[in-house]
Amino acid sequence: MQQMKEKNVAGILALFLGGLGVHRFYLGQTGLGVFYLIFCWFPVMWIIGLIDAIAFFSMDEQVFNRKYNRPYVKSDTDYNRRDYRRRGREERREERSAPRRGQGRYDPPPPQRQYQRPKARPPRNNPYKASGVKKFKDYDYDGAIEDFNKSLDIEPNDIATHWGLACAYSLNEKPEKSFFHLDQAVANGFNDFQRIKEKDDLAFLRIQPEFEAFEKNGFRLQQQAATAESPVKEAGEEEDILEGQPDLLEQLKRLGDLREKGLLTEEEFTTQKRKLLG
Repeated sequence: MQQMKEKNVAGILALFLGGLGVHRFYLGQTGLGVFYLIFCWFPVMWIIGLIDAIAFFSMDEQVFNRKYNRPYVKSDTDYNRRDYRRRGREERREERSAPRRGQGRYDPPPPQRQYQRPKARPPRNNPYKASGVKKFKDYDYDGAIEDFNKSLDIEPNDIATHWGLACAYSLNEKPEKSFFHLDQAVANGFNDFQRIKEKDDLAFLRIQPEFEAFEKNGFRLQQQAATAESPVKEAGEEEDILEGQPDLLEQLKRLGDLREKGLLTEEEFTTQKRKLLG
């Protein structure tokens, strides 16, 4: 029965009898041992034996056993290739299932927040605007003008209301008031100028001699400076501050100037405006 080879024994045989190949016969390498024996009279063979001795003495025990004692270490799990591959697969499986670094467990990434548009502010309660539109569609232009003016008391800068008044006054053949409200609509952001040129409701306005200058000025009225200072109104005094003004547009502008200078309160301005546009 073949016995396990000793690393140190092989090294000693190679050191003293390496030129004859005795260490190769000891390790079971018969063919190589015969080769050493045939060429043993060559000095180089003894040098090779010395090199083999050094290699055996410096070789790791496990490496020596794997190379020269394979039948005895075949069942050893450290050198069994099948067990090695199985351990490698288990280690990789454990790495995949292990928790991520810095986390107690693997959590899926949180879903991305979707952009949500800000909720539009609820419109102010203005029933006159809707009723004015309804009356306008029913060809009740006087009723539409009345409701639109009440709507302006709630939303004085509403573009659609000024536009509706401009159309209604044009249909009622009142160009001064139509020009004024069209000017206000443009001042507050209305910019569909082609619609002004094509809208049937403004046909009467477009045939007025002032329309050409109005259009050249960007559909805005010419600014007119006040010709005289207005007297300060005493508290509780009831008088028509617009008396003697020659032109409706000039009166409206004058009325706005008095409010901006603080000579009229908001309530007085609204009252005088109603009297003018009523």
